[in-house]
Amino acid sequence: MASVIDEVDGALGCAVADLRTGDLLGVAHRVSYFTQDYLEAVAAGAVSMFRGETVRHVEDLISAKRGRPTERLIEEVQMTTRHTIHFMMILPNHPEAVVVLITTHDTALGIGWAATRGSVLQIEPILDRLAG
Repeated sequence: MASVIDEVDGALGCAVADLRTGDLLGVAHRVSYFTQDYLEAVAAGAVSMFRGETVRHVEDLISAKRGRPTERLIEEVQMTTRHTIHFMMILPNHPEAVVVLITTHDTALGIGWAATRGSVLQIEPILDRLAG
């Protein structure tokens, strides 16, 4: 993850969170105010966006209307604040983990998404080793 923030102009931090527990699985950043409390709050926000009660309810409703078993539909989320952009993506081979890249507004959206998607190549092998 450190290489992701080193390679992206405007990158402030990158983290991986467990969507079941909200725990941070890894984090790299270059901002002094990214305290543990702040990082845990960002992880909790990501969990809520991907697996929160309201999101699960909507996914249940969609699945019921389609006559299919419930499935988790949200794969990526982009959130913009006054000063930052958060790129969030479920890891394809680890659907209970999400990677979050936080950048300034100076970062081009395409670059942010390319870096977020590219980080999967670095992150998934680590998660594979942890699971194995």
